Amino acid sequence: MSKQAVQRDVANVADALHSRAGDTIAYRQVFDALGKSVPFAEGFVVASVPRGGMQIVAPAKVPDVLVHAYAVEAHKNDRVSWQAIHKKKPMRGTEAWGAAYEQSPYLRDFMLYNCNFYHVVAVPLKGPVFAGYPGAIQLLRYREQGAFTDAEITKISEVAKLIDGAVDNVRQARTPQQFMYQAPWAHRLPQRQFAFDAKGRCVYGNEGYSLLDEALRKQITEICRGRVADIGGENVPERVQIPDSRGDLWTFRVVPYESYKALGTGPFVFVCLQVEAGDWSTIRPSDFQADSEMVRLLPAVRFMQAEFHRSPALGAIARVVHLSSFHFHRRFSELLGLTPKHFLLECQIYETKRQMMSQQKDLAQIADDCGFAHQSHFTSRFKQVTGLTPTRWRKLAQDMQRTSV
Repeated sequence: MSKQAVQRDVANVADALHSRAGDTIAYRQVFDALGKSVPFAEGFVVASVPRGGMQIVAPAKVPDVLVHAYAVEAHKNDRVSWQAIHKKKPMRGTEAWGAAYEQSPYLRDFMLYNCNFYHVVAVPLKGPVFAGYPGAIQLLRYREQGAFTDAEITKISEVAKLIDGAVDNVRQARTPQQFMYQAPWAHRLPQRQFAFDAKGRCVYGNEGYSLLDEALRKQITEICRGRVADIGGENVPERVQIPDSRGDLWTFRVVPYESYKALGTGPFVFVCLQVEAGDWSTIRPSDFQADSEMVRLLPAVRFMQAEFHRSPALGAIARVVHLSSFHFHRRFSELLGLTPKHFLLECQIYETKRQMMSQQKDLAQIADDCGFAHQSHFTSRFKQVTGLTPTRWRKLAQDMQRTSV
């Protein structure tokens, strides 16, 4: 296939990508346009997420049976996507699994079992939902359609670059003015999800993990070794706060798996740096359009971001999405990786940090504006979340800001 033909077909996808006005990615139109030059039976976007693992996020019309099967079990066997992300290059199923492809659980228990698919290819994406949480385009074919050719994979790779660029533009357009400045004190890394094997070695996410200071890395290693030793009992995810060398607390979600064949043999522990309130401000239902449960919960997220200073009750938040308090709390905690109470507190603390750094108000006024009963209550909660008093934190943040200029 000529270079001109590839450029023409990719241009058609680019037209589809930009045909919809607003701040959303037109994934359905993109896949439809791509399918005219690269035939496939099913296609979707998967994204790694702060609660650990991976999920199908787009387009909206992916069959529910696939979305559910992937979320429950198949993501743990999706070596093709994880390898594509880890190696930063396209990956066929036969390349990811080698001679074991015919017996691989992803082929046997997900592709063949659900829809009789046989061929698969994954192409990496930088961060389809959250910055620092990579993903992939995955396309599947029936056996009779044949394997994906090098020329077809080149086209898919070019489309992935277009999507990455569009996501960056959309994320910037959505970011509220108060979050436009990438504060040096914010806990952000180029990659925010890490995986550790049974020996406590980081086998995925080293690009971001190496940027953490030594105190954090040492504690994370010890936590992972402890969780591996406990695997076989209750493999329950937990939210942990770990101080860096300055005493500033970083919040992670630690998720143990007795088996995660997408990464290899034996147990693995995921450590996910939690996204901050400012990151959630850029999320829209269209980002999780294939996941109806997440789409249903996102209006509650927006409500909490707008009303955190009023400390809304759980029942009031649950009513926004027409759920009982019990079911809302359970599903919110499972899908977002933190409780509604923790999310409200994170919104409060993020706003107090932003206001402290603007230096336009004293601490008593900031405490009142952000919904704390009084300044001592604010100090107590702030230290609970950050490990530091507001005064101490602001001094450290100002020092960081000066050295980053």
